[in-house]
Amino acid sequence: MNIPRPILSFLALALFFSTVAPAADTPAKRRLLFTEYGKGPNRFIELDGDGKVVWEFKPPSTTVIFQVLPNGNIVFGYGGKPTGVREITSRGETVFDYVSKSQQVFGCERLANGNTLVAEQEPCQALEVNPKGGIVHVTPLTTHVEGYHLQVRNVHKLANGNILAAHEGEGAVREVNPQGKVVWEYTGVTNTGEAQRLANGNTLICCGTQKRLIEVTPDKQIAWELKAEDAPELNITWVSSVQQLKNGNYLVGNFIRGQEGKGAHAFEVTRAKKIVWKWADHSLIKSLTTVRALGE
Repeated sequence: MNIPRPILSFLALALFFSTVAPAADTPAKRRLLFTEYGKGPNRFIELDGDGKVVWEFKPPSTTVIFQVLPNGNIVFGYGGKPTGVREITSRGETVFDYVSKSQQVFGCERLANGNTLVAEQEPCQALEVNPKGGIVHVTPLTTHVEGYHLQVRNVHKLANGNILAAHEGEGAVREVNPQGKVVWEYTGVTNTGEAQRLANGNTLICCGTQKRLIEVTPDKQIAWELKAEDAPELNITWVSSVQQLKNGNYLVGNFIRGQEGKGAHAFEVTRAKKIVWKWADHSLIKSLTTVRALGE
């Protein structure tokens, strides 16, 4: 059942946006949206700043990656039969639905021009699709994985027009030009599902079951790294998502598959590797894949 998200009053919104932003090492109440996946039901859940459920939505099929748009809508890939990318409103109403001809889609991104980037598996490629569902461009993605399920996870279009893709099955992150030529890659990152290009030109990579988050320079040197042993109290099991927050910190999703009931589902970490906030509610969910702080 879809539960409508509450409509915040003007006064509450004014108070929220007038609040002084906390320092980078000061914990803040976070409104969270995440996808539960694993032993629990596959669903979206939104929490208010006190950790209470205010909205829930069941996607049409397996969903592990999503994007929150400035208008509050959610764009997500769904990997069942059929498979594709859908955009829904805060009330769960569908406003865009692209049904893919590929075997499976998980990753996607709404672009600044209004088109949508779709990460297709078998064939492994990134499609740019316009709001009417027309294919604007196809970028082949390099993969050596034959089974489609792990060929590619999330994708991002870079400022230079290239595509940055996380290839979970190979443990590789690749940047390809519009014709599909590999111009940069970083390998050896087991079960990576997300990589983001930072403003400084480095690449932030979720290293999956290696239990770490790394920042890599263009010449493939590790500039920053958070490992499980840096914060043993979190039980970092599978680094599945990351969000760069306005205060400079990272919000990290910890997919505790196989470790249900132990550790944090999500946490906020500073560049100094200080854990300033963590969240866990094992009675509510078993494990999550992607988590986002709303209002960021």
